[in-house]
Amino acid sequence: MKMNIMFDEQQAMMMALNISGNHVMCLDLKENRVYDLHGKAMFGNNVGIEVCYTYIHPDDCEKFRTFVQRLSDGTDMEADCHYRWNYNYTGQGEPDWHDYYLRGIAEYEDGKPVNIIATVTDETETKRKEREVEQLSERYRSIFENSIIGLSFYTPDGWLIDANHIMRKICNFDNDAEDQFFSKMNLFDVTPFNEVLDREHPEDYWACSLSIIPEKNMRVYLEISVHPIYDENGKLIYISVTASDVTEERNMYLNVMENDARMHKMNEAIKNYEAELRYMLEASKMQTWRISLERETLEFYDGLNTVVRSFNLRQMQKIFVDQENEFVKALSNPSEALKKPLVYIGQMHPMVTQTTTESQWVQINCIPEYDANGKLLGAFGVWRNINDLMHKQDLLRMETQRARESGQMKSLFLANMTHEIRTPINAIVGFSEVLSSLNGMEEKKEVIQIIKNNCDMLLRLINDILTASSLESGHMDIRPVQVDFAKTFNELFESLRPRVQEPSVEFIKDNPYTTLPIKVDVDRVSQVITNFLTNAVKYTHQGHIKLGYRTEARTIDDKQCEGLYVYCEDTGAGISPEAQPKIFERFYKVNDFVQGTGLGLSICKAFTDACHGDIGVISEGKGKGSLFWMWIPLQ
Repeated sequence: MKMNIMFDEQQAMMMALNISGNHVMCLDLKENRVYDLHGKAMFGNNVGIEVCYTYIHPDDCEKFRTFVQRLSDGTDMEADCHYRWNYNYTGQGEPDWHDYYLRGIAEYEDGKPVNIIATVTDETETKRKEREVEQLSERYRSIFENSIIGLSFYTPDGWLIDANHIMRKICNFDNDAEDQFFSKMNLFDVTPFNEVLDREHPEDYWACSLSIIPEKNMRVYLEISVHPIYDENGKLIYISVTASDVTEERNMYLNVMENDARMHKMNEAIKNYEAELRYMLEASKMQTWRISLERETLEFYDGLNTVVRSFNLRQMQKIFVDQENEFVKALSNPSEALKKPLVYIGQMHPMVTQTTTESQWVQINCIPEYDANGKLLGAFGVWRNINDLMHKQDLLRMETQRARESGQMKSLFLANMTHEIRTPINAIVGFSEVLSSLNGMEEKKEVIQIIKNNCDMLLRLINDILTASSLESGHMDIRPVQVDFAKTFNELFESLRPRVQEPSVEFIKDNPYTTLPIKVDVDRVSQVITNFLTNAVKYTHQGHIKLGYRTEARTIDDKQCEGLYVYCEDTGAGISPEAQPKIFERFYKVNDFVQGTGLGLSICKAFTDACHGDIGVISEGKGKGSLFWMWIPLQ
């Protein structure tokens, strides 16, 4: 039974050795020979130990001897050794090195080692794979470290595993191996990843932004990419983060953009300058021109570069009207005429101006142009159409004459005004003195009425002078108010009735409305009606004077506009056709011997113009009466 158990143990051990693929050998220390106990570890059985040494790699031979020596002299009870063995037993060609791992124990008799029993494991394939993995890892490590962008890897839960040189440089690691700050900071807690990454299922993410970490003195613009890495089973094994410092590129881009903006601004400024120059030339009716002696041409430009008209130098004199002018005569020899700056004011034919069929006044400025050697190349300059200026000078002379005449009229007006003011004042003073000596009531009433009429006359005169003064300063206030004009007109008519004192003159009212609510400057309208009536009273001694009004629509700027039409019709002296165009001018009087300032009708016209209305007079001539009218819009 004991034998069976031993046999079973040996059989189990043999099966285990076969499964493991290990070899078992024995070194007989007495005979210094090696033989196999299981498998074939060496090239043959019962081989001397020194022969074995010849098949061990020279670099491992000393290590192998030390292994044998320590077990042989009892230094170690067991030991191991890695060595390389040459499988090319023929000795021809290159050695065939295999990697072996030897694990041995010393077998003792009488307290001394007599055998070394060792298991031998062929690790050639394992070592080869390790070397391949190591080479591949080194290759990937080289790629990882020498990448042009920053790379780092994190665990699935966000802790830093490794970072390459670029990433360590970007993030200012403590040293080239590690960094305490980033090692202790979880990826999912860092801005902006804490807002965009899902801890359970992170997804690809890309961003370009300013990254600021004060603790590491970081302030850089980065392009950052996050990519989760899964195995074949879909399990997250790593999170890769790439970063590229684009601060310099951004600064370069901003510089380029700034330069582009500067260039664009400069180009716009040049365009604006050219447009402004062209506008200035056009507004001032100026053009640039150039004479080339080499090409024998005279060219006129629109702006700075566009030639609009060109003449041969032989035709140059023909463009001027006055051929006897010294400047024009000198142009027969341009090389001499253009040596010094010239200014010419005269007339040009329309072949140059082309804005009209008539000759135009122009002013020409000419500057000579020389090359670097002092040779006369030609001339350049500007010419300006001053036709309007010359016409304005003519108008200025006319206006000067007119102002002189107006001054004379004002002198006459002042002289007349003195008389006009003195007349009612004298009447008021004289009759006031007479009033105290009268006893009869009727006589007193008559004198009081005369004083009252002269007071009204003086008041109107002062009002006209004040209104004329305000017009002189270019100011007239229009203050429309809401009124019932029918009622106002009735009241005004009654207040004016005492002024019509001629018994042979009938004072007629034309009020077609019982009520007429409108918005109008009633004071100014009343002033116009009063002035119309005052003139009618002066020149009408029989017949009638008729005051009236009505609403009347007229077309203004293609639109119907409702307005107020007022008139004063009389059967008085009438107005000659020659005097009618002047009747609304200031200081003008049809009859200098009739009392008045010559301001009333001009004030009426000023009010009408301020309201954008119209005013006029209708008269068939002297002795046939007149009709003065005014129309103003009510909107």
